[in-house]
Amino acid sequence: MALDFEIIPVTPFQQNCSVIWCTQTKLAAVVDPGGELEKVLSVIEEKTLSLDKILITHAHLDHAGGTAELARFTGVPIIGPHKEDQFWIDLLPQQCAQFGFEGSVFTPDQWLNHGDLIELGKLTFDVVHCPGHTPGHVVFVEKKHKFAAVGDVIFNGSIGRSDFPRGNQRQLVSSIREKLFPLGDDIRFIPGHGSMSTLGHERKNNPFVADQRFG
Repeated sequence: MALDFEIIPVTPFQQNCSVIWCTQTKLAAVVDPGGELEKVLSVIEEKTLSLDKILITHAHLDHAGGTAELARFTGVPIIGPHKEDQFWIDLLPQQCAQFGFEGSVFTPDQWLNHGDLIELGKLTFDVVHCPGHTPGHVVFVEKKHKFAAVGDVIFNGSIGRSDFPRGNQRQLVSSIREKLFPLGDDIRFIPGHGSMSTLGHERKNNPFVADQRFG
């Protein structure tokens, strides 16, 4: 296996920040650094990894609040999300202040579009644009290793909220059923909160998007 990862719940929201790395090259990416960066940097140091990039699924505070600080400290590029989340990035200081967090506006080094590819050592992640929770939400899928980081699109037994500004539940369900489920039942995923699951388990059992609900 050339892919390994560690999940690091951060902030009072217990958001699943993750460090994902290529075991052959030791190049790593931090996905959704919402805060508590000392925990994230400690994992990178303990595993003797070389941080290569920051990947952002969407720009809610618990996922992106620590992005600017991590980029400043490490000098690595910020990749993502889709440009439709620009307004959420602009609102980060207000989002964070509302909950007593520190957080700054950042400018991604690369905005992402559906179908883009991201290389991390010997790993290649497909970018899947999955709007509905936020309009610019993206998912990162490493098909060879049947692995995905899905942010707040889908969870073990649930789906993301759609009652935030520019959220859309119909669009969210469509993103899951038409873009994620076709990737295969054996794709295991890290959600933005809670325990890991597989797309197959959710396709059969998730009360919001299971096949039987749409049969």
